[in-house]
Amino acid sequence: MTSRPRTDPAAAVLDRRPPLSRRARRWTLAALIAAFAIVAVTGITSATPWPAAMLIRSVFEQGGAATVQEMLEYGPEPAGPVDARLDQATDVAGGPGTGFDVFTPAGATGAHPTVVWIHGGAWISGSKENVAPYLSLIASHGYTAIGVDYTVAPEATYPTAVNQLNDTLGYLLEHAEEYGVDPDHLVLAGDSAGAQLASQLAVLTTNEKYAHLLGIEPALQPQQLSALVLNCGVYDLPAMAELNGIGQWGLKVALWAYTGTKNWSSDYAGSTMSTIEFVTEELPPTFISGGNGDALTWIESIPMSTALQDAGVETTELFWPADHEPKLPHEYQFHFKLDEAQEAFVQTIDFLDRYADR
Repeated sequence: MTSRPRTDPAAAVLDRRPPLSRRARRWTLAALIAAFAIVAVTGITSATPWPAAMLIRSVFEQGGAATVQEMLEYGPEPAGPVDARLDQATDVAGGPGTGFDVFTPAGATGAHPTVVWIHGGAWISGSKENVAPYLSLIASHGYTAIGVDYTVAPEATYPTAVNQLNDTLGYLLEHAEEYGVDPDHLVLAGDSAGAQLASQLAVLTTNEKYAHLLGIEPALQPQQLSALVLNCGVYDLPAMAELNGIGQWGLKVALWAYTGTKNWSSDYAGSTMSTIEFVTEELPPTFISGGNGDALTWIESIPMSTALQDAGVETTELFWPADHEPKLPHEYQFHFKLDEAQEAFVQTIDFLDRYADR
């Protein structure tokens, strides 16, 4: 693993965030434990998800800032220089937080195979800044990499984010030449809640019956979608309802905030968010991964990988044995201190090189 100075464009992310000290990083873990303990109590008794959701968001924002710093400090050397256009605005309606960042090979002209990445954050937090260093690295390998935002919950509820992201894809197609987007070679990608949303947009694009069920006109045509990258996502909402433990109360509160109902596992939101039920062979080649220390890997990512393969989708999976040490946490792919994160990045680029321009 190598450390590198903050010379790439993604380092500009830190200029938009206060620096996070080592003491603050230690506080983040302690605060996360305390927050979920409070959520375990207030999430049951409260008549609204707002207080618990705001508490979880504040802790996640601290963790997100620490992860950005880790990616910048320990990420692999970029394959080449990168240009960045940050905080680009769209004409997407529906609320704040619908801009995007664009990373391209420095000095490049024309279009490149394009990766559109949707950030995670349990649907109630996070931003495109959280993935900027990762996308800058992807762009250095010859891609246009775009991080997109959407209005998180509880400020907006399902399916607002899906509509916004679909509209953003349409905007990017309309302005493809301006941003170096190749409209015929698009990759949808995401982490955690962003992986759920990426899978939903991919299914929306390739399954006409599903698009009709949602009442959304897909911005993309199936032939424009070259590949799909899913890291540590959620694809089966009923399975989420079976989780236990303090941490899982936080996820359940987040889903309450996002869907607008405590009964998310059995209503329209839970059903249509469960993309595992709607995969078809029309989906593009898919890369799917999760850490062995992440409960979501065993109840979400691995079953989704199986469903993809059963449907005839070309599937590249990266999972680790249950007894692998160290235990790889949720979104381990961003923790470049770990050799396994570096390996995941190498395999992601290899996957993109094989399929993104196909």
